[in-house]
Amino acid sequence: MFSLSVLPPPPRYPSQPGGGYNGISATGGVLPMIETNNILTTPTGPEYQFLVGEGLYVLKEDLHLATPPPHPSEAPIQNPNPLSTAPQPATAGTQLSLINIDVGPLPPSFYRPNSRSDGVSGSIQEHPDERSQSSTEVRESTSDGGRLNSSDGGGGHFGSNAPAFGEGNTLLTPTPTKDSNKRRKPKNNMTKSNSSFISRVINHETLSKKLQERARDGMFAFANVNRAFQWLDLSSPTKAEYLTKILFTKAHCLSHDVNRVTKSAAHVDVVMGFSTGEIIWWEPISQRYTRLNKNGIINSTPVSCIAWIPNSENLFLAAHMDGTLIVYDKEKEDAIFSPEDEGTPLSSPSTAVRSSSDAPPFPRPTSSTSSSNNKTTTSSAIHKIHIQKSVHSKNQKVNPVSVWKLSNQRINAFAFSPDNRHLAVVSEDGSLRIIDYLSETLLDLFYSYYGGLTCVTWSPDGRYVLTGGQDDLVSIWSPGVDGTTQGHLVARCQGHHSWVTGVKFDLWRCDLDETTTGAGRNYRFGSVGEDGRVCLWDFSLGMLIRPRVGSTTHGVVGGRPLGEGSSRGREQFGVVGGGDG
Repeated sequence: MFSLSVLPPPPRYPSQPGGGYNGISATGGVLPMIETNNILTTPTGPEYQFLVGEGLYVLKEDLHLATPPPHPSEAPIQNPNPLSTAPQPATAGTQLSLINIDVGPLPPSFYRPNSRSDGVSGSIQEHPDERSQSSTEVRESTSDGGRLNSSDGGGGHFGSNAPAFGEGNTLLTPTPTKDSNKRRKPKNNMTKSNSSFISRVINHETLSKKLQERARDGMFAFANVNRAFQWLDLSSPTKAEYLTKILFTKAHCLSHDVNRVTKSAAHVDVVMGFSTGEIIWWEPISQRYTRLNKNGIINSTPVSCIAWIPNSENLFLAAHMDGTLIVYDKEKEDAIFSPEDEGTPLSSPSTAVRSSSDAPPFPRPTSSTSSSNNKTTTSSAIHKIHIQKSVHSKNQKVNPVSVWKLSNQRINAFAFSPDNRHLAVVSEDGSLRIIDYLSETLLDLFYSYYGGLTCVTWSPDGRYVLTGGQDDLVSIWSPGVDGTTQGHLVARCQGHHSWVTGVKFDLWRCDLDETTTGAGRNYRFGSVGEDGRVCLWDFSLGMLIRPRVGSTTHGVVGGRPLGEGSSRGREQFGVVGGGDG
């Protein structure tokens, strides 16, 4: 097992008498700021092990990523009230992406678990040929698009035949190059840039040599930590040493994504979203970059989540914190955006909004609720999305390609479905929206038990959507995108003591056998939260327990632990409880 984490940020208040914050001394002079380096450790002891049904997990290496100090030009924080609930500017963000250049997605049969005749799962080895497979192949398949990276559905579905986004609009066809095997590069040289947006670019002194000598099946890691962005080679014996480290001036990188379609040994496309609303398209091999949405010409609000459109070489989707989803083309110029048709609703034929009938009222418009079908019907504009520019627009010479206004609340995360046809979006208003982004249609709208939703992911077969949020719960939803069932809440999982910040399915422990249907299909997923816990959950419809009528548990039923957690409190476990769906 390998873990990556982030060191805590610099102290908020001065630790020495008369000292100032943010590198400013009491006399007005500038204090020296020392950037911490990445730290690789090999911990040992029982506190770094935990036992579950399939075997013993052992933490082999622990890589702490350095947190950069604030830039000297950043305004100091004036002793904020730690108990205040007022929204704060987006100034911090941490995200990790793992990618293997030479290994593609594996077939679903590779993940099918082995079972013993006594019904007990075997060892952690999931496939008879596992020992002959490179360990990096496993990590590539389980890591692509996680959060790890939030774009977890994109490009990961096996045998998807979904049409391309904007298919039929010839204006979106990429301009062919003279050499079909040669990718277009960004315009500007990163290492020689004199832009005030970039503070420093630090390349490894033997970068070219390390790239030439690295293992072909090795794993690259990309990580944004506040105003720093790092590129690392996890196959290197000195994996703590970054290949490239970029420090930005005042902008903080909040999200990024790597294009799985265009990746090769000579080319990798990375997009980054910043707290200023700007976006950088970076190609690390050539060290070239292009700034998009420069100075917020299209949208000036921070980019909370960014991901490449599945199977697209040029298009990517960015979620801005004013509740807008915008599709950009990496090669197009930007222009001041004026909505083409603000009154076009992006909604399903029915304006139905799904919500848990037992959920307390989160601030929402007045509506009528039917407890028999667990549905809330409303006609309020808050439940509509407006197409401010369609992907089928004839005005495609400049960015943006498409603009959808979801609400006035910030979008926290989104995820593409495994079949590359649907989009799940979670927002600060507690909403989960299921969108057919190919046809620009809203299919369903759900709400949290309480508070905002912070993270979202799809099950590998696309049957379920997981969300985590400020209600300290992991919720399982059936989106009903196959048209055979109506979307509904399946269960709520109680195990965290603070906000849930990440959810992800484990392909190794999910039953992806197409012959298994209904209640017999089993899933394994994990969740992390601000309480410092990592929770593992096993889920199947057959194990759900419907709460008794009049129960005060609101559809949350606890269960026995899956295994013993770390004594340091980093790994805790539980099983999924009963739901109301």
